[in-house]
Amino acid sequence: MDALPDFRVLNPTTLDEVMAARAAHPDSMPLGGGTDLVVNIRRGIVAPPVLIDMNRVKELHAIKADAKSLEIGASVRLSEIAEHPDVVEHYPVLAQAAAHIAGPTHRNMGTLGGNLCLDTRCIFYNQSEWWRDANNHCLKTTGTMCHVAPKSRGVCFATYSGDLAPALLTLGAEVDIAGPQGRPTVPLERLYIGLARQDVPVSETQGDGKFFLSLRPGEIVVAVRAKNTPGLRSGYDKIRIRKSIEYPVAGVAVALKREGDTLADLRVAITGTNPRPVLLAGTDALCGGKLDERVFKGLDALVRDQIMPMKTTFTPGHYRRRVAGVLARRLLKRLFEG
Repeated sequence: MDALPDFRVLNPTTLDEVMAARAAHPDSMPLGGGTDLVVNIRRGIVAPPVLIDMNRVKELHAIKADAKSLEIGASVRLSEIAEHPDVVEHYPVLAQAAAHIAGPTHRNMGTLGGNLCLDTRCIFYNQSEWWRDANNHCLKTTGTMCHVAPKSRGVCFATYSGDLAPALLTLGAEVDIAGPQGRPTVPLERLYIGLARQDVPVSETQGDGKFFLSLRPGEIVVAVRAKNTPGLRSGYDKIRIRKSIEYPVAGVAVALKREGDTLADLRVAITGTNPRPVLLAGTDALCGGKLDERVFKGLDALVRDQIMPMKTTFTPGHYRRRVAGVLARRLLKRLFEG
């Protein structure tokens, strides 16, 4: 890693001051725990002239959880989420996802907002500056070609690896956004637009690994919220290299409802495979009957059809897709059997 470049750090204490700072410095970037952003600055991947430290904004540190609803501010630490007794009791998938992130020191620094907006990753992108320069850079930085898929016609296939997003997607979460145009609340799924489709040009609603967030200039994530679903069982698991602090080879969140011997509801979300967290479409068709081989084969088919087999990490893409399917099956069986 190289020495950090020069930059200024602003320390607002209210959300209004944050928005004013963003408006005054369009090239600024918000700083939470810095566990991803500061590393990218050192690698020369980004060089913001101004960082806006979000940690002194008290309203972004709120965490409320009970049997009815959940609300977490963007600056809440990952360790707080993992250890909060009401999150553990009523939203176990989220507590488990937070507890699976990196190591204890990272969780004590990293924040909800930072993990939700975690930069996408790739073996051709997350390297030192001299290494990238020796390889003519890549489409996500200053190059003209995606080295993962050289014939992708300008589409970047960098992979999203955040752990909290899939957990929250299975809870039907919404995200509060603040920006120049107001403070809307939108479904969390709409925050991610990294579809990476070669037949659709990159736009504000159809992005790729480089443009994977729907946030517009000046917008930031303020909080996330979700309502509890009575009887919902949920859990999260992931595979990473040597069980280290690495990003996931694949991470899977599953939430389901069981009524007698019937699978009444099923939600499955996956990270570490596509340029966005993927909430599997079509799981409702697997519900309404017993948990049998039909369900498992159907789940395998959904994973096969919606998970990208791209080599964006040191593990082959088809291996990550296979791992995601195995994790989903295991979680489904464990949660159903209770």
